[in-house]
Amino acid sequence: MDFLQPSSWDEALAVRAERPDALPIAGGTDVMVELNFDRRRPGALLDLTRVGELQEWSIDDGTVRLGAGVPYGRVITELGDRLPGLAMAARTVGSPQIRVRGTVGGNLGSASPAGDAHPPLLAAGAEVEVASAARGTRRIPVAEFFTGVKRNALEPDELIAAVHVRTARGPQQFCKVGTRNAMVIAVSAFALALHPDRQAVGTGIGSAAPTPRRAAEAEEFLAGELDWAGRAALPESLAQAFGERVAAAAAPIDDVRGTAAYRRHSLAVLARRAATWAWDDLRRAA
Repeated sequence: MDFLQPSSWDEALAVRAERPDALPIAGGTDVMVELNFDRRRPGALLDLTRVGELQEWSIDDGTVRLGAGVPYGRVITELGDRLPGLAMAARTVGSPQIRVRGTVGGNLGSASPAGDAHPPLLAAGAEVEVASAARGTRRIPVAEFFTGVKRNALEPDELIAAVHVRTARGPQQFCKVGTRNAMVIAVSAFALALHPDRQAVGTGIGSAAPTPRRAAEAEEFLAGELDWAGRAALPESLAQAFGERVAAAAAPIDDVRGTAAYRRHSLAVLARRAATWAWDDLRRAA
């Protein structure tokens, strides 16, 4: 197995074009597990840790451009006020050691249905910026990025450069159920974002379908029922109906972490709680 270590973004793209069999690695928190258990044996590893551009973030016109190599720990400490949903999810990732190594870009590249960063990115309507040496840069809506179990929309010569996420216009929430309280793969996960500027709701479902997904019908239902002008309290019946619609949008399976029935039930509960918490936050802010 070859070990390739470019020192610039242009060099990384050139190497990727020459060696499409090379497996990109940044924090290594997913890749090394697969190598250690002999689940993957690529022809080469493409180490991106020396590409400084990937470890930067910036804000332009109310949108954060988060470099693919920015670790979860920095999302928490540097972007918690701007991207609260993503920061909440980042706090649930592994241990402190994992959070200073693992990256949002790596989570997207692995495209696991249980990836913790995916639901808040879906709820926020993020876009994934990818690039190749031959064709340049393009953006993919995150809802279209996941194409199957651990599969994504990257072409063989492309790398993830960054993810673009609008700064929060309203409250955001992230909820996760696991077999224990920490250092656990989600049995189910749910993210919600309120967008009061356009009276819309965003959702993201994790670990309850072949790919992370939105609950589009539930979003439209809740957005149409909320009292955006008067900010009246959220009725329990409305929160419950929203949760039921979120659960209906899932396509879970039975596995060693939980049954399909439990995943649907937990999603309904998580969605109901997230909607109530977020709406209460919005009312307090008003």
